[in-house]
Amino acid sequence: MADNEREELRRLNLRLKEKVLRHAGGSGISATAVDGLAVSKREGGGELENCFYTPRAGVVLQGHKRSRIGSAEYRYGEFQCIVVALDLPGTFDLTDASVEKPFLAVSLELDRYLITQLSAEVHPSLRPHSTGRSYRGVAVADVQLSVLDAFSRLVDLLDHPAQIPVLAPIIKRELHYRLLLGPHGDCLLTINTLGTQSNQVAQAVTWLREHYRRPLLIEELAGKVNMAPSTFHRHFKLVTTLSPVQFQKRLRLHEAQRLMLTGKDANYAALDVGYESVSQFNREYKRMFGEPPFRDISRLRVSESLPEVLV
Repeated sequence: MADNEREELRRLNLRLKEKVLRHAGGSGISATAVDGLAVSKREGGGELENCFYTPRAGVVLQGHKRSRIGSAEYRYGEFQCIVVALDLPGTFDLTDASVEKPFLAVSLELDRYLITQLSAEVHPSLRPHSTGRSYRGVAVADVQLSVLDAFSRLVDLLDHPAQIPVLAPIIKRELHYRLLLGPHGDCLLTINTLGTQSNQVAQAVTWLREHYRRPLLIEELAGKVNMAPSTFHRHFKLVTTLSPVQFQKRLRLHEAQRLMLTGKDANYAALDVGYESVSQFNREYKRMFGEPPFRDISRLRVSESLPEVLV
């Protein structure tokens, strides 16, 4: 990277920090008037928190974060961009956030249909070179100036709300295009291109999100995405770092936690998400979240540290 480009990155990053501080609410992730755009500010770190990642691209403007998504760990910080290409359960902690220097980030929900459309429009000479293999559903790389600039212009629209309906869709389309051309392109392309094994896994993840209460039959799910069971199992783990059974279990436990935070008791939540044994639910809940259901929900309510969907 040339010195002038590096300096422009620093300048843009500084401007974005100031704007995010202005538009962020309290500690946590804040939705904005631009659909799908969120800003994050966190003043404390060191404590492991559960979350559910959805398809998003995020740029860290200040601080460092450690995320465990599926069973893989990612460390990223200022001047880095993370892309999560499909729904994945995870945990995270911040290593150096404080009141004086909070963790700051900006993220955008990814439109998988738009990615598929744009990938067909990218000139062959600009397309990422794909090996055809399965990619993990998460990619971390240094942020490109063009991507940071697009994020900056999206955040600028928050000060001009009347322009959002016209300009936001244009800038979001550009941002998706820039991500496809950059170091995250292989991940986005393979997961969102029909016919690839990564895309078949993404379809299976979507089905699991909608039917996690049902008993899981690997042969049936593999058949739904036109894969042999052994091939499906192998590629599912390559893309998500979890087996289909582990993935379904985490989906169920995250949904049960959400239900209990809305006032349902553990017995109701366990049966509602598909468990036949409440004692098994309690054991698996404690194994995943570190505490039995009642104690965990009580802690979350007191601390107001509610699980988030974020990057």
